[in-house]
Amino acid sequence: MIRVLLADDQALVRAGFRALLDAQPDIAVAGEAADGEEALRLVRELRPDAVLMDIRMPLLDGLAATRRITGDADLKDVKVVMLTTFELDEYVFEAIRSGASGFLVKDTEPDELLRAVRAVVQGDALLSPGVTRRLIAEFAARSKEPAAADALGRLTEREREVMALVGIGLSNEEIARRLVVSPLTAKTHVSRTMVKLGARDRAQLVVLAESGLVRPGWLG
Repeated sequence: MIRVLLADDQALVRAGFRALLDAQPDIAVAGEAADGEEALRLVRELRPDAVLMDIRMPLLDGLAATRRITGDADLKDVKVVMLTTFELDEYVFEAIRSGASGFLVKDTEPDELLRAVRAVVQGDALLSPGVTRRLIAEFAARSKEPAAADALGRLTEREREVMALVGIGLSNEEIARRLVVSPLTAKTHVSRTMVKLGARDRAQLVVLAESGLVRPGWLG
């Protein structure tokens, strides 16, 4: 069972998400938070598998709350999907920097939201369809860190190939079909690549694949 925490300052929005998620046989809402501080407290208390995190909230905004979650080693298994009314470039960049595994706008179709929750828990990254590779490329261009040649040089030829496929948004199953290997083998290659590059999750690996850059904190 996938346990989800809802963090949004609008009760009506939380109620809508709860109705959708609780109707699924494999998903349950573990709790609700109306602000970032409460979200952080409940994440530490309930240890959900995923958090649907609104960006604009009182006391502590969703981006700051996400940074605290992803920066806490005890919460490394908690995945965060950022939700916002506005698909603004800066929000996307900051969500990725903060360690979010997904980014969706609130008018996303219900099936897409459910897919996002399941995908991030399985280790995949999920960006709203409207968030294109142009945004990732622009994010990379703004970074001032040098290319992580040494880190990338530790990858095997197959790991580089897998990283490139992750970069274009393929899932483990799609990578497996492309390389004619089992899904488990594809997952293993992805995991090893993330470990070697110090990427916390698949969203960060996508950025690395697109830019060849490693931001502070991504390498252990």
